[in-house]
This record gives sequence, structure tokens and C-alpha cells, in this order.
Amino acid sequence: MKRKILSLAMMSTALVASAAYAQEATLTIESWRNDDLALWQEKIIPAFEAENPGIKLVFSPFAPTEYDAALNAKLEAGSAGDIITCRPFDRSLGLYEGGHLSDLSDLSAMSNFSDVAKAAWQTDDGSATFCVPMASVIHGFIYNKDAFNELGIEEPTTEAEFFAALEKIKEDGTYIPMAMGTNDQWEAATMGYNNIGPNYWNGEEGRLALIEGTQKLTDPQWVEPYATLAKWKDYLGDGFEAQTYPDSQNLFTLGRAAIYPAGSWEISGFNTQADFEMGAFKPPVQNAGDTCYISDHTDIGIGMNAATENAEAARTFLAWVASPEFAKIFGNALPGFFPLSNEPVELEDPLAKEFVSWRGDCETTIRSTYQILSRGEPNLELETWNASANVIRGAETPTDAGQRLQDGLASWYAPHQ
Repeated sequence: MKRKILSLAMMSTALVASAAYAQEATLTIESWRNDDLALWQEKIIPAFEAENPGIKLVFSPFAPTEYDAALNAKLEAGSAGDIITCRPFDRSLGLYEGGHLSDLSDLSAMSNFSDVAKAAWQTDDGSATFCVPMASVIHGFIYNKDAFNELGIEEPTTEAEFFAALEKIKEDGTYIPMAMGTNDQWEAATMGYNNIGPNYWNGEEGRLALIEGTQKLTDPQWVEPYATLAKWKDYLGDGFEAQTYPDSQNLFTLGRAAIYPAGSWEISGFNTQADFEMGAFKPPVQNAGDTCYISDHTDIGIGMNAATENAEAARTFLAWVASPEFAKIFGNALPGFFPLSNEPVELEDPLAKEFVSWRGDCETTIRSTYQILSRGEPNLELETWNASANVIRGAETPTDAGQRLQDGLASWYAPHQ
């Protein structure tokens, strides 16, 4: 009897040890967000590992401009990490269709997200969801409150008020009215065209109509935002044509420019760099009383490398990312990246709270070129970058830009043929 008890005890100990060993894993996380390394190391990783002592996390980011190429090379070589940070829509869809991302549709924690939140990381028919939604970013304008107070300027709500404010800042001469360059091109489209454009094409109504082929890029609602952008030229300061994205950030945070066409992702960096109080206003509507639309763009998700040898641990981590606990940590530690979980998150940062409050005032949409429309060549996303920069510089008319983009889209996309 004693021998049996001893034998059972040894078997029990062995099973416990085996179970503990099975839970031990180290997960490497691939990401393009190299500016939030401290957030992962100081808050996210300790919080997860405290709840899951058998699983260790290693956050391994690349520079944003290098991420896609580096990730693709590592995936093809079989050396990519267990967890893949996901771009929205087609880039991640391509990884899924290429067999590099696992289907997470059966992850019960996916029920924490709306269909709209999941759409950025689903197949076109919605049958498979391959990344857990993490956050969206919202577009608008950040401004120097000191400058506005000095000049007696109120937050503009209409385009007429917006350009009147720019003119007043320009006439005073103390500040560059608006900090944005065209050297890198993407800002002109992302913080320009897709910032103000939804108020012209009525957000999702226009975006979906463009996908369906019932609207064209030569229609007035798609050309007129370029005409408005062309008017920005007079307020961007000398040499804006050669001004890079970091140049624009520095001009604003050093207090030399009054307004910054923005994405909410700037909030964390601006909070640490600017020594003046900042405010934010939504994209001005064309006429007082118009319905407002904002780009509330599903920006970042996270998925599982289909080739991982730590699938069980990876799913445990992804389920935690889908939890309200993660949303609260992420939303407040990285203000300006707004959690997509159904569970409301109480934000602490005043500028982040201002941006997210617009969801209650305006209809929301995403960037017009991100879903389906940039799968062919010429790539509509990249062409929109170029057209937006050209129009602001005066190198292309709004009408010509719309025609060029429409011709390019029609050359490969059946609904426009």
C-alpha cells in the first residue's frame, strides 16, 4: 500500500511538472511601433507575465518604414516571431492569404469587439478573422492654445472660420500658421486629404460607393477636397516643399507653428516635447450645421504567426490583449491610440479625451484607400499621397489629380471599368 501511495504521488508530481513545462514558453512579438518600447517593457509585459507566469514576452520592433519588408523576409525565412502586429486591411489580409497568419475566429475573446472593429482584419466575406483589434487613431487638428489666445482666435468649426484663423495667424507673423510639409508625401494624404475629405464624401457612404463603383474619383465630392488642400499652400511657411515629417513635428512642438494637421498618434510625443498647452479641433465642416465626419481609422491589430511552435501560449496572450484590462493599460499608457474593445475605457489624457469625444458628435469612417482599392497597380494609396502633395505644391490641378487617380483605378479595378 505504501509503495502504491508513493508511486501515485510520484506520478502526480510528474504530471504537475509536465503541465507546468507545457505552459512555459517565450513569445517574440514583431511590431512597427518602435516608439512604444518602454510601454511594453514597463507596463504591458509585466502585467501579462504576472497573470501568466509560464509565458515570457519579448517585444522586438522595427522602424515603421522597415517593418513590412523585414517582416516579409523573416516570414519567408521561417524566422519571424510568434506574434505579428497587424496593419489594417490588405497588408494583413495578404499575410493571411499567404498562410502566415492564423485564423482566430474561434477565439472566444473576439466577442469583445464589434463587427466594424474586426472588419480591418477579416477576409472580404467576413468568414475569417486573423488579428485581434487593438486600437484606432482619429484625425483632426492639434493647435497651440497660447498662440490662439494671443491672437484672439476661437476653435474653427467651419472652413470659412478655419481659413480666417489661418489668415489672421499669417498676418500677425509670429507663428507659421500650419506645420505640414510635402517632402514625404504621405502626410499630405493622411493628415490632409483623408482628414478633411470625409466631410465632402459623407464618410462611409462615399467610401463604400467608391468600392462599389457607383462613385468615381472625378466626382465633385472627391475632387473638391483637393481644391481645399490647394489653398493650404499659402499657410505652410517657406520651404514646406522640402519639409519632412519630423521637421513639421519639431516646428510645432518648438512653438513656431500654431496648427498641426494631425493624427491622434502624435499625442504622446507632443505631450513630452511641447511646453505649451495644446487643444484639438475636428475637421471643419463646409457650412454651419452640416453633419460632421471624422476618420476614426482602425490602425493596429495583433495576430499569431501560423508557423509558431507556441500556439497555445500565443492564443493565451491574444485572449489577454482582447480583454478590458489590456484596453485600459494601452489606452492610457499610449494616449491617442483608442481601444476598440466593446468595454468602455476611461481615458485620462485631456487631449485624447477631446479626440475621442468627437465619436459622439460625428459620423465615423476610415481612410478611403485602405480597403480593396489599393490592391492593384497603380496603387491608389500611394497615388493619393502623390496627388495630395502635388496639389498642395501647385504642381497638379485638383481636376487633373482626380482624373489621374480615376484612370489608374479603372485600369485594374473591375467595378470602375
